[in-house]
Amino acid sequence: MILGLNHITIAVSDLERSLKFYQETLGFTAHAKWDNGAYLSVGELWFCLSHDEPCPKTDYTHVAFDIEPNEFEAFAKRVVSLGVEVWKQNKSEGQSLYILDPDGHKLEIHSGSLKSRLESLKTKPYSGLVWL
Repeated sequence: MILGLNHITIAVSDLERSLKFYQETLGFTAHAKWDNGAYLSVGELWFCLSHDEPCPKTDYTHVAFDIEPNEFEAFAKRVVSLGVEVWKQNKSEGQSLYILDPDGHKLEIHSGSLKSRLESLKTKPYSGLVWL
């Protein structure tokens, strides 16, 4: 039986640049680095950078990271002021900042939960929504 998310690995073209972005810009904790990769963490999540050739990202697939509501505004302003590219404007429940990492990986910084999202769907349902 699957217990949950174990780790996320992303391909990065420049390990040092990505390590700096995730550590300094987003605040992840770095643990180890080697020739072709690095291990970081954010909260309880294990996050791996793997030196490789990232493929183009043209669909909506993205990774969302949690942030406390009272920290969102200052964090978002700081990240945007650093020139991080925003790829989408938020139209959903909760506060979200949609940004690209140095290799174009789509990230979301989100203040909210599955519970709050489901509650919002009771008043603003998606087209074709079916409760399971």
